[in-house]
Amino acid sequence: MGTVIGDLLPLAVGVSISPIPLVAAILMILSKNASAAAGGFASGWTAGIVLATVVFAVLAGVIGLSGDSEPGGAAAWMKIGLGLLLLAVAVAQWGHRADTAEPGWMRGIDRITAGKAVLLGATLAAVNPKNLLLCASAGVAVGASGLGVGAQTVAVVVFTVLAAASVLGVVVGYAVAADRLRGTLDRARAWLEANNHVVMAIVLSLMGAVVLGKGIGGL
Repeated sequence: MGTVIGDLLPLAVGVSISPIPLVAAILMILSKNASAAAGGFASGWTAGIVLATVVFAVLAGVIGLSGDSEPGGAAAWMKIGLGLLLLAVAVAQWGHRADTAEPGWMRGIDRITAGKAVLLGATLAAVNPKNLLLCASAGVAVGASGLGVGAQTVAVVVFTVLAAASVLGVVVGYAVAADRLRGTLDRARAWLEANNHVVMAIVLSLMGAVVLGKGIGGL
């Protein structure tokens, strides 16, 4: 159990410090429909992380990656593949580091409804390739661990709490101390928007190296 949690920690940190969901959460907090939109986004973000992680954990279990011989090798090769994909996306992010254009979906956040905020949060967590690869890596680590269902559930919960902590922290923190945090959050939003690609390139490079190393070590 401890080994699996250790494998999940860097992946959870990678998801947690992803700039785009943090920017989206801050924009919603500063929007006209702040409370409902931010709460919906945080709920969708958390649910998306759970969904993506569980799907890949189940998939790893179904195709038999938790065995001791060849399946263990299959799990290692899957981790190697995911690690290489993370590194490839990191290279692509670095190539776009000079692009500071605001994504189109951000322009309508000021008027976003709670329902659309839930959908956006889930999409950024479970469909966005950058976060999906991190959640997939976590799911494979859990599904290939050979742990029982109860222990796997605990591992997914720990990963989800840590991965969603930044967005949840921003939303809850603003709800508690709105006046004191408004200026800080606005400055953080501007910095994250300007440095999104660089931050993601660094994060994905580190996570890719970790997952690739785990895969090579499992051969």
